[in-house]
Amino acid sequence: MRLKLFLSGILSLTIAAGAFAQTESQPKQSGTIYLTTQDFKDKVYDYVKYPDEFKYKGDKPAIVDFYAVWCGPCKKLSPVLDELAKEYAGRIYIYKADVDKEAELARKFSIRSIPTLLFIPEGSEPSMSVGAPSKDELKKIIDKMLDNASGQ
Repeated sequence: MRLKLFLSGILSLTIAAGAFAQTESQPKQSGTIYLTTQDFKDKVYDYVKYPDEFKYKGDKPAIVDFYAVWCGPCKKLSPVLDELAKEYAGRIYIYKADVDKEAELARKFSIRSIPTLLFIPEGSEPSMSVGAPSKDELKKIIDKMLDNASGQ
């Protein structure tokens, strides 16, 4: 009986640890889109093919959030970006790139502080911002990008 309880306890701990590890390694699904370096090259900008000129591949404006899972301000910004991705669904892409997992991408954009946001309007040069802006500030930026995109 003790052996059965002991094995049952070990099995429960193993399942719980596996579920925790899976949660830690797999970001939960939300309105944001998680990017690998290759995804970035395929969907956003192929900096290998076009090293001297930013050629955006998307069909609508985008924001790329360079973040890390251990970063306090990044954790605060993440749910705001999730809400905005849902609120502006179909009109803007909101991407996330983990700087620890995607070191090449972080180096390419000289990411020194996080969160860093890359704003990519349609038809004009991208810009970057360091820090965690408020939801209202982000909405103003997004609305401006959308207004500029519709005015082209």
